[in-house]
Amino acid sequence: MNDRPIIGVLAQDVFNPRPHRNSFIAASYVKFLESAGARVVPLMINKTDDEYTRLFKSINGVLFPGGGVSLKTSGYSKAATVFYRLALEANSNGDYFPVWGTCLGFELLTLLTSGELLLSHTNTSGVALPLNFTADVRDSRLFKDFPEDLMESLASDPLTENSHKWSLTIEKFTKNEKLKNFYRVLSTNTDGQNEFVSTVEAYDFPIYATQWHPEKNAFEWTRPYIPHTPPAVKTTFYTASFFVNEARKSFHSFASVEEEKKALIYNYKPEYTGTQSAFEQIYYFD
Repeated sequence: MNDRPIIGVLAQDVFNPRPHRNSFIAASYVKFLESAGARVVPLMINKTDDEYTRLFKSINGVLFPGGGVSLKTSGYSKAATVFYRLALEANSNGDYFPVWGTCLGFELLTLLTSGELLLSHTNTSGVALPLNFTADVRDSRLFKDFPEDLMESLASDPLTENSHKWSLTIEKFTKNEKLKNFYRVLSTNTDGQNEFVSTVEAYDFPIYATQWHPEKNAFEWTRPYIPHTPPAVKTTFYTASFFVNEARKSFHSFASVEEEKKALIYNYKPEYTGTQSAFEQIYYFD
C-alpha cells in the first residue's frame, strides 16, 4: 500500500473571471481528502493533454467536484475527459487509479461513459435525503466497511445533502446499455415525482460517484439544510476514508520531491467566502 497518497482535485471555471480568479476549488473537497490521510494537488483547467498526462502519472487518484459549469464546453469538462480516458487506459493495463465524482462530477461521469447527456430536471436543490439502498449495496466496495448502524442511519435519516437541479433517472439509466453495463447502482432517491440514481460504482474499474455531497456534512456551514449530526459527519469520514484507501493502491509518483512540493495545494491560500458563497472557503487560481 502507498501510505503517502496524493489525489488531484479538478478546478473549474469561475463564472465571472477576474485577474488571478479564472478557476477555483471549494476548500471542503481538500479537507475531505486530507481528513482521511491524503494530500491534494489542484488540477488546473485549460492545460495541454501532455501536462495532464504528466500529472496523471504523478498522482494516485482524481476527484471531480460539484459545481455549475457546462458539462460539454467548460475547461472542467475538457480536463475531466482527459483524466477519465487516462484512468480507463491505466486500469485496463493493471495500473490501479481511482476516480471519484461528486454531484456535477457524477453527472459528468455518466456523460463520459454513455456519450450522451441523459439528465432530467428534478426538484433537488438544497435538500438532505436518506438513501434508498439497492440490493447490490451488500456486495459493494464503497459501503463494505461502513458500520451497520451508520448504514441504517443513511437509509432512514436525511444524511446526504443534495444541491442539484439535474439527475439521472432510473428509467434513463436502465434504458442505456453503456451505463447499465458499466455501473452498479448502489442507491436511488426521489424528489417525489422522479426516481433518480444517487450512488454508483463501476463493475470493473475503481470509479465511484455520488449525486449527493459527502464533503459538506463536516466542512460546510452556510446552508441550513446541510446535516451536521454525528451520523452525518461519520458519513463524510467513512466516504473519504474509502476513496483515500483506493488511492493507496496506486503507485504513481512525482519525478522528484521538489516537483511534488511545487504541485501541492499547500502553495495556495484559501479565502474565507462564507458570507457571500455556498462555500466557507475557496481556493482561486490564475
